[in-house]
Amino acid sequence: MTGQDDGFLVGGDIPVLLRRSSRARRMTLRVTRAEGQVVLTLPTKASLTEGRAFVESRVDWLRRIRATMPVPSVIRHGAVLPVEGFDVTVTPAAVRSARIEGDRLLVPSGRPVGVVVAAYLKHLAHARLVPACDHHAARLGQRFRAISLRDTRSRWGSCTHDGRLMFSWRLAMAPRAVLDYVAAHEVAHLAHMDHSAAFWATTAHLVPDYQRHRGWLRQNGHDLLAWRFHGQDG
Repeated sequence: MTGQDDGFLVGGDIPVLLRRSSRARRMTLRVTRAEGQVVLTLPTKASLTEGRAFVESRVDWLRRIRATMPVPSVIRHGAVLPVEGFDVTVTPAAVRSARIEGDRLLVPSGRPVGVVVAAYLKHLAHARLVPACDHHAARLGQRFRAISLRDTRSRWGSCTHDGRLMFSWRLAMAPRAVLDYVAAHEVAHLAHMDHSAAFWATTAHLVPDYQRHRGWLRQNGHDLLAWRFHGQDG
């Protein structure tokens, strides 16, 4: 069981979110990929004083990590964002629904642009992921029960023991080959619910150059997570 307490500042300007967990055996410190939020997880018996001292001892490390985090990008008219790996400019137009024309993403004038663009990306991600998962599952002789999309922060996809696949709809912003790799990765979990050598061999069978696409996500995934779609329309 995990609970959340009030946070605190370290180094004079770094806010820390404090969480307590009955399952934690030691103190852990992490910086979230999307918001750059510092999160300290404490075992239930650890004191706040111990936790604060633990974080204070790592202030220099926190500053280095936070300095590398991308600045949040807001979806608004004129914003340039990637769709399937290509930069497009969000442009208001007399259209009923969002669509790409050349290097522009046309959005209906007068509607909340962040909501419209997010809906477009969700639809595009679903349209790409379903056939990709169908294709890879057929090659392995496996079946999945359902596909769902979420705006996740800690992972690009997941697979449950009962064959349900989940993906981040932000994959629609990545090159199609990268999206296809993530689809193959999760489908491979239908055969191997771990990250064993057998799992990676299966992934390589489906996508021989998967390491290149995995590397792309590691290098560029932060930028996809930095985009903000709601509450910042204009």
